[in-house]
Amino acid sequence: MPHPYETLPQDSFWRTAVADRDAMEIAGLWKPRHPVGRRTRIVTAGSCFAQHFAKALVARRYRWLDFEPGPAGLTADQRRDYHYGTFSFRTGNIYTPRMLRQWLSWALTDAAVPEDVWERDGRFYDPFRPGVEPGGFVSIDELLTARAETLAAIAAAVRGAQVFVFTLGLTEAWQDRATGVEYAVCPGTVAGQFDAGRHGFVNHGFGALMDDMTAALRLMFRANRGLKVLLTVSPVPLTATASGNHVLTATSHSKSLLRAVASELVAAQTRVDYFPSYEIITHPAYRGRFFAPNLRSVLPDGVEHVMTQFFRDQAAAFGGEAVAAPAPAPASAPDSGPDSGPPAAPEDSPEPELTEAEELRCEEELLAAFAPDRRHG
Repeated sequence: MPHPYETLPQDSFWRTAVADRDAMEIAGLWKPRHPVGRRTRIVTAGSCFAQHFAKALVARRYRWLDFEPGPAGLTADQRRDYHYGTFSFRTGNIYTPRMLRQWLSWALTDAAVPEDVWERDGRFYDPFRPGVEPGGFVSIDELLTARAETLAAIAAAVRGAQVFVFTLGLTEAWQDRATGVEYAVCPGTVAGQFDAGRHGFVNHGFGALMDDMTAALRLMFRANRGLKVLLTVSPVPLTATASGNHVLTATSHSKSLLRAVASELVAAQTRVDYFPSYEIITHPAYRGRFFAPNLRSVLPDGVEHVMTQFFRDQAAAFGGEAVAAPAPAPASAPDSGPDSGPPAAPEDSPEPELTEAEELRCEEELLAAFAPDRRHG
């Protein structure tokens, strides 16, 4: 009787699957569980890399839904600055499973939303998404009204989607020591005042990450029994770490835990899948070709290659042809609900490499301003 290794396919062996191939020809990294077609209702949230994912879907005229499109008449720059159209709702980046669980709990249950508000120079900032309103809100009432609109959009998105794409980004966060509520960034960096007695650093371990992500999934599946969740892990390294470790090893620690959590959830829940954008961008087989010189920003070629693999693997699993990104076309308003058709490709697709100023739309990138050379330069 032959032993099991005698009947394994080529992609089970390093030599035939990786070493004997040009990196750009490595294929079949993903065996998707669920079909994602052009009419599939898709919402996205998470860390900065999720922005790339959404734009690639829109460029190919897939049905990416925006449940908080913002006021009419905003320019493209204003929409970006105020975080409209960045994700499917205006939360800004959701980096950790705990933050996702918080937002879902506030949106889908009667859990009370904390009354925390940060202030700077007479303006008010939402501690859970401080970057969405450039210059801050003019009043606390305006802040709370805007937050309520976002919570309603989250609830509508979860209930109206067929696929929820969430990009896991970080394990490090800052919390209120008494309540355990987690902030988007460290208090005092964007607004507010840091209080060592009240504010504590946390680097979530595997158990806490699993518990929070499992609870978040439970909230979504209760609200929408037909929903599928597609997890990815952001390939973007940490901007800064408060762990006491070197930022390089801190990045490996965080990404390894998040990647392990994703695998465990896929093994435990049939409605959850994982797409390996993290591996495609960061694995040594690709020799760093998809990173910009700062070794953080993902180049357009990297985003395009990731999404090419996404659509190619979907086609291999469920039939049809892989969808390539079309030539740039005039922009139109994004899809604002489950009954709308697919949006048109935006004028600036595929997205160019983000400049440093543009990366400030990712809350974590704000920490770069506190590097020693910036403080004393």
